Amino acid sequence: MRKLVYYIGVSLDGYIAGPGGEFDFYPQGEGERLAAYRRWMTERFPEAIPTRFRPQIGMPVDAPNRGFDTILMGLATYRADPGVTSPYAHLRQYVVSTSLGSTGEPDVTLIDSDPLPVVRDLKEEDGLNIWLCGGGKLAGALLPEIDELVLKQYPVVAGGGIPVFDGPFSPTEFQPDESRAFDNGVRVAWYSRR
Repeated sequence: MRKLVYYIGVSLDGYIAGPGGEFDFYPQGEGERLAAYRRWMTERFPEAIPTRFRPQIGMPVDAPNRGFDTILMGLATYRADPGVTSPYAHLRQYVVSTSLGSTGEPDVTLIDSDPLPVVRDLKEEDGLNIWLCGGGKLAGALLPEIDELVLKQYPVVAGGGIPVFDGPFSPTEFQPDESRAFDNGVRVAWYSRR
């Protein structure tokens, strides 16, 4: 059975984006510190590189996926790159929104109702894992089905914005499995559901 993995960048105080959806406040570092972190991300999670940016970093558009073959996004995440209607064309793409109406894109499937049954069906299929890319409300709605968390924690306090989970109070235990610190201050931690 495939797993639903919430792989996301987060501030020290638990925000994935600012109040307007911005995420450019995450400190990346510079020089070799930034380069080492980006190399690791590209090698460990190649499918997380949006399709249009792949040629810019020397990655083939059709580079093989290592961990994910499907992506779930909320509307704000889907619209994060204005004018791009198929941001992850190398993955099966799902957008969860009750207000979008249509994606207008044959490669992007709209889920306009409760996403839980769809996710449960996707998890039963053969293939690689499913990447929950964002946002916080979608993560809150899908918490019962999230099997793993991969949190890229950046050394910054946002002070407000979109929380990593935005849903009803529902304490859910995860156990730490692995962590890695980078010279640019980013810490990546893996957790699995208890």
